[in-house]
Amino acid sequence: MDLRFSGWETVFEDSRRLKSGEKPKRGHGYTMFHGTHKNNAKAIITSGFQPSSGGTLGAGVYCSRDQNKAMGYPAVCSDNDRVVFYLKVRVGKVKKIDGAGFTLQTTWHQSGYDTAWLPPVGGRMEEDCVWDPKRISVVGIAHCSDSQTKTELVKLIKRQNKVQPGQSHKSSKESCKVCGKENRGHHIIISCWQCKKKICPFLDKHMCKRRQ
Repeated sequence: MDLRFSGWETVFEDSRRLKSGEKPKRGHGYTMFHGTHKNNAKAIITSGFQPSSGGTLGAGVYCSRDQNKAMGYPAVCSDNDRVVFYLKVRVGKVKKIDGAGFTLQTTWHQSGYDTAWLPPVGGRMEEDCVWDPKRISVVGIAHCSDSQTKTELVKLIKRQNKVQPGQSHKSSKESCKVCGKENRGHHIIISCWQCKKKICPFLDKHMCKRRQ
């Protein structure tokens, strides 16, 4: 009996966990941190970040993959008043700022980059600057000494991440019935050329065998 196999399997690299000093990869999403005063925290969660007008890397929203870096902000702030967010950041096109890259230290966005990355060198902690606040989502609280404020912020984050009232589940994040992934566009469902089973191009794995 001759068995022939058809199909595919997607292999994912663990790209969200970068080694210290490793450049973020274009188009990927990463966990980062941002420190702020607790009085600003609710507005950030509900309305998004307001980019700074300047800084080491120019205008944008500053964050870091090093929580210790975020713990230093705001600079003049008691620990009880400080909140550090967990963020999910879609970095887009990244410019590494060191060596020759210093020529674009504050003008990287004008050259087509979405994020500037300052690597850790000589005891300096790594830092990122993201041009578009829409690339950043607040997903949790990494630090907040004020327990009451932390409880309120966690609840607010959960509410913000839920489907908004008046929106149907189908119109926001309906899952494909074949691959199970979020159906942001239109998943084209076809029949496998071998086993004739219904398949979706976004399936992580499909394998069939056909007897000859």
